[in-house]
Amino acid sequence: MLEREIQRVNRRIDLKILQGEAYFKEARDHKLLLQKVRYNTRKGLINRLITLFFRTPIYA
Repeated sequence: MLEREIQRVNRRIDLKILQGEAYFKEARDHKLLLQKVRYNTRKGLINRLITLFFRTPIYA
């Protein structure tokens, strides 16, 4: 869902660039969406590492 929204914002930015208009609001929206994607990805990575660490059998 976030990826689709990013693509939609990118299309709006591209159109405004072609028309020579300012795209400050769209750039801000794009930045916020990317932060959400990074936050969700980072959280998933940390959970996977913790799971991997605690589920790995220790051989002595």
